[in-house]
Parts: sequence; structure tokens; C-alpha cells
Amino acid sequence: MSINVVTLVGRAGRDPEVKYFESGNVVCNLTLAVNRRTRNSDEPDWFNLEIWGKTAQIAADYVRKGSLIGVTGSLKFDYWQDRSTGVERSKPVIRVDRLELLGSKRDQEAAMPDSYDSEF
Repeated sequence: MSINVVTLVGRAGRDPEVKYFESGNVVCNLTLAVNRRTRNSDEPDWFNLEIWGKTAQIAADYVRKGSLIGVTGSLKFDYWQDRSTGVERSKPVIRVDRLELLGSKRDQEAAMPDSYDSEF
């Protein structure tokens, strides 16, 4: 048995970056800052999010830098080779299955349902 589930609540670190494909698929990438309490202050941990399909379109339309959101998904790693040095690199990415818009209704541009499930 194996489990790969990540649940986070935090604020969007930037406006979403959206890509549309000829196939009709949509992907949205953004960062999420989640405060980690320490003895002296709150320090954010930063997470890269990848959202696909209808949920990606919702994120593109309603999430802005600073928006409070909750996500549930799985941890994956992106791998690539650095063009200048040839060194293999990787970064952790949260593949979002569920998005929750947690800000106040005033924070959102229009009243929408509170959660969205990815079609993937």
C-alpha cells in the first residue's frame, strides 16, 4: 500500500501562469506560500503547484497574487538538464486535484462554488 496525498492552505505567491494546448487541455502553474510558525516569527514555505483541466481554468479566472486557497493533490518531481552546466536538476511540484477558494466573497470577483475537482 502506498499513499501520496498533500493538503496545503496558503496564499498565492503570484498570479497564475496559464498555457492552452491545441488538444484543448489547460495547465495552470503558480506558487503557494504556507506559513510555518517558528519561535520568533512566521516564515513561509514555498510550493510549486500544477493544476490541469477545468480546475486550471477556475484558478486562472479567480486566483490572484495573495489569494487564500486550499489545495489537495500529490507530490511529484519535475526533472530536467541545466542547459548551461549540463547538470541534472529536479524540483518538487504539487499536482493539484482539488482547489478551494478560501478568501471572502469580496476577495473574489464573482460568487463561485467554494471547491473544484480536477478532471484528471
